[in-house]
Amino acid sequence: MECDVIVVGAGVSGLATADQLVPDRRVVIIEAGERVGGRLRSIDGLDLGASWFWPGEHRVAALVDELNIPTHAQHLDGDALYDAPDGVARLDGNPIDVPSSRFSNGADGLTEALRRRVSERNGSDLLLDTHVHTVESTPAHDRPLVVTATTAGVTRAISADHVVLALPPALAASTIGFRPPLPDEIARLAVRTPVWMGTTTKAVVRYSTAFWRDVGLSGSAVSHQGPLREIHDLSGPGGRPAALFGFAPSTAQGRPVDERDVIAQLVRLFGPSAAEPLDFHLADWRREPLTTPTGTAEPTDYSTYGDPRYHRPTFGGRLHWSSTETSAVAPGHIEGALAAAERTAETIRTASIPPHHQETR
Repeated sequence: MECDVIVVGAGVSGLATADQLVPDRRVVIIEAGERVGGRLRSIDGLDLGASWFWPGEHRVAALVDELNIPTHAQHLDGDALYDAPDGVARLDGNPIDVPSSRFSNGADGLTEALRRRVSERNGSDLLLDTHVHTVESTPAHDRPLVVTATTAGVTRAISADHVVLALPPALAASTIGFRPPLPDEIARLAVRTPVWMGTTTKAVVRYSTAFWRDVGLSGSAVSHQGPLREIHDLSGPGGRPAALFGFAPSTAQGRPVDERDVIAQLVRLFGPSAAEPLDFHLADWRREPLTTPTGTAEPTDYSTYGDPRYHRPTFGGRLHWSSTETSAVAPGHIEGALAAAERTAETIRTASIPPHHQETR
C-alpha cells in the first residue's frame, strides 16, 4: 500500500492534519483505538477528557464555526467552595473559574465532525484498531518511509513520503520501533515530555438537576481533602444535562480514585442531594495505554512542551511530530493540537518531496 502521508493517531491533531492535506495528498490515518478523538472523549455529551476552549484561541473558534459545532459558555455564576482540613468554607463569588466555552454535545463532536469531513473528501483512508509497530527509513533517507501496522492479526507495510506522529511523544517513543533509531537528541526529548492529562483522573457525576445552583453555588471548589482537588460545573446549556466533574491525581490518597470516595466528597461539599447521582463516570488517563506509556516513570519536565526540536522533521525531513505537547502555542489545549496540525501540514505542503500520487499519474 502506498500513499503520500501516514498520520499515526486520530485525535484532534491527527484528524486536523489530514483535513488540511486532503485532497491534494493521499493520506492514511492509523488509529490504535476503536474510535477517533483521543483525549476528546464524551459519554452522553459529558466530557471525560478535554472540555474547554478559551477566548483568543482562534483556531478552535474557527473550526467550531466551519463545522457548525454547538457551544455554550462555562457556568460561572454563584459562590465557590474551599474544602479545607478544618471544614468547608463558602467563598464570596467564584474566583476559580474563568470565562471559557464548552462543546454542548461533548468535545468529541468536534473530532467526529472532522472525521466525517475528511472521509467525504477523496484521498483519505482511516484504519481503526490498527497498531503501528515500526517506522523504517533508508540510511540515506532517499526513499519513502515504510510503516508496519497490524489490523485484526494481519500485518501490512504501508509506504509514504511523510509520516506524522500525532500522539504524545513519550507514547510514540515507547511503542514504535524506529529503524534506524531516532537521533539521540529527539529520542531523549520525547521520553522526557509529559503526556498532557497523563497523571490525571477525571470524575464526572450526572444528576437530575443542577441543585447546587438553587442555593447560589457555582459548582466550583478547590480541595485539600480530596480525592478531587478541583471541581467544576459540567452541565449543558440551561443546566441540562446537570453534572459536576473534578480532577484528581491518578493515585489520590495512595490508591486509585473510586466512586464511593468521590460521592462522599461531593456530599460533604454540596449536601445530601449529591448522594443521588444518575450516572458516574471515571477516566484514569494514566491507565489508558493508548494515551500514556505503561511501565515507565511519569516525566514531569513540562518545559519540553513546544520544544523547537519537535518542529524540525527527522529522517530526512519525512518524520513529523504533531500533538498538543509539541506545540509552541497553547500546549495541552485543543488549540495547541490544532496549532501543531497547522504547522505540520504547512511543512509537508512546502517540502521538496513531490506528492507520490502526482508522480505516478
